[in-house]
Amino acid sequence: MNQLQNFTKGLIKENPVFVLLLGMCPTLGVTTSAINGLGMGLATLFVLSLSNVIISLLKTLIPDKVRIPAFIVVIASLVTIVQMVMEAYVPSLYASLGLFIPLIVVNCIILGRAEAFASKNNVFSSFIDGLGMGLGFTLALTLLGATRELFGAYSIFGLKLIPTDGILVFVLAPGAFLALGLIIGIINSLKKTA
Repeated sequence: MNQLQNFTKGLIKENPVFVLLLGMCPTLGVTTSAINGLGMGLATLFVLSLSNVIISLLKTLIPDKVRIPAFIVVIASLVTIVQMVMEAYVPSLYASLGLFIPLIVVNCIILGRAEAFASKNNVFSSFIDGLGMGLGFTLALTLLGATRELFGAYSIFGLKLIPTDGILVFVLAPGAFLALGLIIGIINSLKKTA
């Protein structure tokens, strides 16, 4: 598989959220706005890309018996870096994302890519895979957050489009399921016509 296919599979064909339905906890929990979705997506992108690189570099040094715990230590270290940087430089986003930042450690997308791809491929391919999957996740979270914000508050990235209140259900927990179902339905109908 060439590098372009590695990159694009995470964006389109194997999008972690819209196709594989992975990482639903942060997907549904933090996407009350486009900025929250973008922030969580970029944090996950950083951790996914770098953990793939580090795990690919260390794959021959890590014994099979401690493979998963070693992957988790690498991932947790990167999440700690992200958490400290966000708290220092974007405290409002850090406060908004809250508990979901440390939960990146157990995000099945990251551990799954470490096990299925990075531990079996070279550094560059692992980086491209992490970048593609991370961008696909970021795109999905941002789109879902923008959809919820648009219908729930009639705004996008905090910019008010209509000066009235939106449809409250979209900013509440059930709105995440409604918006996700709407987007997946649109994607699936576009696939059928293509």
